[in-house]
Amino acid sequence: MALGERDPVTGYLTTGHEWNGIKELNTPVPRIVYVFLILTTAVGLIYWLLMPALPLGTTYTKGLLGYDDRQAVNRDLARIAADRGPWHEALDREGYAVLAADEAVMQEIREAGHLLFGQNCAACHGIHATGNAGFPNLAAGALNWGDSFEAMQETIRVGVNSVHPETRTAQMPAFGRDGILSRGEVDAVVAYVHDLGRDGIAAANLAHPDGAETFSAQCSACHGEDARGDTEIGAPNLTDTTWLYGGDLQTIFKTVWYGRQGQMPNWEARLGARNVKLMAAYLADIRARTP
Repeated sequence: MALGERDPVTGYLTTGHEWNGIKELNTPVPRIVYVFLILTTAVGLIYWLLMPALPLGTTYTKGLLGYDDRQAVNRDLARIAADRGPWHEALDREGYAVLAADEAVMQEIREAGHLLFGQNCAACHGIHATGNAGFPNLAAGALNWGDSFEAMQETIRVGVNSVHPETRTAQMPAFGRDGILSRGEVDAVVAYVHDLGRDGIAAANLAHPDGAETFSAQCSACHGEDARGDTEIGAPNLTDTTWLYGGDLQTIFKTVWYGRQGQMPNWEARLGARNVKLMAAYLADIRARTP
């Protein structure tokens, strides 16, 4: 194919390239492309003149409009703080009973609390606060350290087995691994505890007398003679249907044999007193609205 041959259909010159009988035409760049290039260049120049754009060592061109992102962010933060002021003041000042009676304040707490919980707590407790294996259901059921607003606020503040100097501290001994109980005694108390929540303490005493005896000697100091636990020391109620790690025989055996030492971070330093209270109010509201 000759260079500079003119295509008889379009009238464009060819480039001299040909593939399988298909000839490449030397078509001009569409005028619309030039239009867009000119417009883009013009917009860039206008933006450069009006807005901060060009670095100049330790400073930059301020632009004819004098726009400053930092000032804009500060204005937005000030506006948000002003909008939140009334309910923040109520949150700082009032107890949960007063907060719960104010629907406008509670709506703010629900929205802010949902975001705060999702950012900090959902990884362990789930986005709906319903818990996971080893992490308690905060939306319903008993909590080891108590489920009152005040108890939850304190748990969130200091954590459990955390580095906070006032942390809540609890540990389930490894009765089997550390040789505190024999294998037979562990099996007996596991069967006894398994039936406590299902059949009640009286039936469990009758069905598993050896387990009941071992429980009284080794476990009642924390869980109580009636096995209903003690929220002052974080010992769970073993007579209900709420299980942190699981209520099947295998899981109870693992708990008794190897022990447990759950851990929860303290949130006082990270969140601050206001947000700790906000989180407790958010969870208290969820629990109040959960059937």
